[in-house]
Amino acid sequence: MVVPLVSIILALCSGLVLAFLLLRLLIRTQDQLPDLPRGNLGWPLLGETIGFLKPHKSNSLGGFLQEHCSRYGRIFRSHLFGSLTIVSCDHEFNMFILQNEGKLFQASYPKPMQDILGKHSFLTVSGDFHKKLRTFALNFISTSKSSPDFFGFVEHHTISMMDSWRSCKEVPFYKEVKEFTLNTMLKQLLNVTPEDPISSVILEDFETYMKGFVSLPLNIPGSAYAKAVKARARLSSTVSAIMTEREQRNVGVIEGGDFFAAMMSNGGLSFEEKLSIILDLLLGGYETTATLLSLIVYFLGHAPNALETLKEEHQRIRKSKENGEPLTWADYKKMQFTYNVTCEAMRCGNVVKFVHRKAIQDVKYKEFHIPSGWKVFPVLMAPNFDPTLHENPSEFNPWRWFVETTSRKVAPFGGGPRLCPGAELAKVEVAFFLHHLVLNYRWKTKADDYPLAHPYVLFRRGLVLEIEPIR
Repeated sequence: MVVPLVSIILALCSGLVLAFLLLRLLIRTQDQLPDLPRGNLGWPLLGETIGFLKPHKSNSLGGFLQEHCSRYGRIFRSHLFGSLTIVSCDHEFNMFILQNEGKLFQASYPKPMQDILGKHSFLTVSGDFHKKLRTFALNFISTSKSSPDFFGFVEHHTISMMDSWRSCKEVPFYKEVKEFTLNTMLKQLLNVTPEDPISSVILEDFETYMKGFVSLPLNIPGSAYAKAVKARARLSSTVSAIMTEREQRNVGVIEGGDFFAAMMSNGGLSFEEKLSIILDLLLGGYETTATLLSLIVYFLGHAPNALETLKEEHQRIRKSKENGEPLTWADYKKMQFTYNVTCEAMRCGNVVKFVHRKAIQDVKYKEFHIPSGWKVFPVLMAPNFDPTLHENPSEFNPWRWFVETTSRKVAPFGGGPRLCPGAELAKVEVAFFLHHLVLNYRWKTKADDYPLAHPYVLFRRGLVLEIEPIR
C-alpha cells in the first residue's frame, strides 16, 4: 500500500516540530548549568554541523571558527554531529584535554564513523586495549626506523618516481605521492611491492573511504558515506585475503622481514585485531604523509628563500656522500632545516583539523564547567593562527622553528597517550623524498590551486605541478 504524500509531509513536519521543542528544552537546560562556555546550538537535529564542516583554505581558521571565536571566545559551546559539544580553539585547553585521556576525557567518535572504522580501530578503542594495540604499532615504528631495508626502499622508490617524471612537463603531484606513500606502507606492512596490481586496487578503495569518512552519515545508495562503508568492507576483504595467504605460507620474521611477519611471531592478537591494526597503519601512513608532502611542496612553491635554504642543506649532504652512497639515519639527523620546513608545513597546512573526545566526568577548567557526557572537540589547527602564540601566523616561516618554544605552541600529531606513533617515521620518509626532489627538479604550482580543509586536507585542483629537471 502506497503511503499518501500528505501523510509523509505531516510526519516530517511533526518530527521537525518535536526536534525544535527538544532543542528549546536543551537551551533552557543549558542556561541552568553553571559556567558553561557561551555559544549557539544552531538548527534542530543538524545543529551547526554543516557550518562546522564547510570547506575552507586549510591555511586559515575558516569562517565558522573565526566568527564563533570572535563572538564567544576561543572556547565555546555548540551542537555538532548530533551531540552537545564544547569546541576548543585554545592551545592550553587542547593540551589539557589530550593529556587527560582516560582520566577526564576519552575518544568518542560518532557511531557512523565507528561503523566504518571498526570496533578494534586505534581511534575508537580506549584503556588497556588501546595500550595493547599501540604497543604493536610502536614496535613497527621502532623496527622500521632502525632498518636499513626501510631507508633503502624509501630512497629507491623515490628515485624511481623522480626518474618517471623526466619527460613530463606537468605532474599530478597529490595523486603521485599518494601512490608513493601507500606503496611504502604496503611494502613495510605486508611485503606487497609497488608492481603488484593489488596495490592500485587498495589505493582506489582508500580514496573512496576517505571521501566518505568525514561526510554527512547518510547511508543511502550513492551517498559518499554509503560508498565509504562499501570501500571499507572491500579493504577488509582484500587485506584479510593477503593476511590469510601469508599465514597459510607460515612466513616468519626472517623470510618476510615486515611488520605482519613480526606480528605473526609475537601473537597475542586475534585475526580481526591484526587486520584492524594494519588497516589503521595503512590509512595513517599513506594519507597523512602524502598530504604533508603535498603541503610542503605547495608552501615551498610560494617561498623561494625557504626552498633555496632547503636545497643548500641537501647539497651539503650530497657532497658528504661518496660514490652515491644511500642516505642513512645519520644523514636524516643532519637535516635540521628540512625538519623546520616539515613542522612549519604542518602548522600552516593542518593535516588534522580536530579530534573527537567526550567528558567522562564533570570537568572544571578555569572559569568553565564541562558536564559529564558532553562531547569536546579540541581543534588542533586553531592555535596555529593565534597571533598571541605566533608572530605573523599566516606566513610560512620555517626559521621560526629555530626558536625552542615554537614546538610547545602546536600539536600537529596530537598529544598525551594518543600522540601519533608514526610521527618520526613520516618525517624520515618526507626528508628522504625532499632530498631527491629539491636536487632534481624545479616546480611551479597553479595559481588557482590551494589546500582545502574538507575537513581532511585535499587540493582544489589536485596540486598539478609544472616541473623542470635540474641539469
